[in-house]
Amino acid sequence: MPKQQIDPLFQLIKSISKSEKRNFKLYANRISSEKETKFLQLFDVLDKMDDYNESIILKKAKEIKQSQLPNLKAHLYKQLLTSLRLTQINHDISISIREQIDHAKVLYNKGLYQQSLRILDKTKALARKNKKNILVFEIVQFEKLLESQYVTKSIENRAEEITREATEISKIMDGVVFFSNMSIRLYGLYLKVGYVRNEKDLLMVKEFFNANLHPYDIQSLSFFEKLYLFQSYVWYYLIVQDFLMCYKYAQKWVDLFQTNPEMIHIHTDLYLKGLNNVLAALFYTNHVTTFKKNLRLLRKLENEEQFQHNSNLNILLNMFLYVHRINRHFMDGTFNKGIHLIPKIEHFLEENKFGMDNHRALVFYYKIACLYFGNGQYKEAIKYLNRISDVKDTTLRGDIHCFGRILNLISHYELENTELLEYQIRSTYRFLAKMDDLQEVQKYILRFLRKLSSISPDQLKDELKKSRIDLQKWVNDPFEKRAFLYLDFMSWLDSKIENRPVQEIIMEKIEKNKR
Repeated sequence: MPKQQIDPLFQLIKSISKSEKRNFKLYANRISSEKETKFLQLFDVLDKMDDYNESIILKKAKEIKQSQLPNLKAHLYKQLLTSLRLTQINHDISISIREQIDHAKVLYNKGLYQQSLRILDKTKALARKNKKNILVFEIVQFEKLLESQYVTKSIENRAEEITREATEISKIMDGVVFFSNMSIRLYGLYLKVGYVRNEKDLLMVKEFFNANLHPYDIQSLSFFEKLYLFQSYVWYYLIVQDFLMCYKYAQKWVDLFQTNPEMIHIHTDLYLKGLNNVLAALFYTNHVTTFKKNLRLLRKLENEEQFQHNSNLNILLNMFLYVHRINRHFMDGTFNKGIHLIPKIEHFLEENKFGMDNHRALVFYYKIACLYFGNGQYKEAIKYLNRISDVKDTTLRGDIHCFGRILNLISHYELENTELLEYQIRSTYRFLAKMDDLQEVQKYILRFLRKLSSISPDQLKDELKKSRIDLQKWVNDPFEKRAFLYLDFMSWLDSKIENRPVQEIIMEKIEKNKR
């Protein structure tokens, strides 16, 4: 569904856990002025609301005047962030390091240079250990300032040492910035267009990748340089639909963490995303056994301590788990068993509606629609496909918008909504043309669906068989095959030809592949 504008303070309050709310109350109750009492009243009112409404706030918090509300909201927002920072300081190494830098700054402002330097020296060692290069650079720059104020007999040697440190960390950061820039640009391209659609797309992506990939010595790269390099390869091979190579580099991404196990705890979010991409590549290459092994590895993380203290990690873990649990049912053909996940996913989406972006929601809507379609529940499939259509911004995951509309047509055909079908085919054709996403497979499917309503029952099976033969030539086409990644149209045709459920057809194919 389209995102509504959400008040930032209301969104923040809805994102915090019960223990965080309790800690905030303890923190805030230390202050006893009239102003502070009012901001706690505002917190209690907002905490109990389902939707932000200022008239209800003023009605329930009678002591707060409308003119006071903007300042109280700003004050409450600041106090919440201060409380949350104190709560998370023992669970986030970056916050802990920054606190020590702040302490050093306080000592510097007091003229206690030697004490400030001692803190910075210990903090720099901690930052290096945890590969927090930006913080190391910040500390080194601060040390330069301090050394210029606090003169010692060893200043000449110290100057050389600190200059060398600054040069080394600056070089590492340059490499990290280069590879991370490349990674995020490729990821942005993937979100916009999905997979390459034609020779022009492929040439553009290859030229971009090769022009931006400078020569490198993998052995000399730092942890984060390697990480962003592997990410870049993952996005590149995903876009060009080389899923085996995509798996190779996604596994390198995960292996990098597993050979540096301390980084799994520090950068759990990046480790999770690596596992997610390993699973996605295995899904596309249909490596069922290895897929299930990695899914078990992902599920083991549910009980790890860091997920108890970080909402972002919790959201990422559950999001990836739900997506790949659905994918597992697609790979097994067990659509009927996958249906039980849908209420849990709905609850997850509702619970995290203030933090979930449209891209993730679109992925879930499409996968849920495919689950229902595979189970023969076409009305339910259409309900979720309509949610995709309701998202007006088609610049994000245009591929899902396009194939969602095609699946919608097939669902209406299954329900014999013949009056709607003709209009929807024209509408879908216009939409795909506007999106510049009309490929041969899509054109063929649209023509086929338009023709179906005029075919007599005794000719239907022959027409279905003919269409299957026609489509087979595109199954392995490097640019047309993406249609079959989103929609198993061949299995649907087989189900109509043999008059059997789609699920049964897919499960039979899976059993044949095992032999």
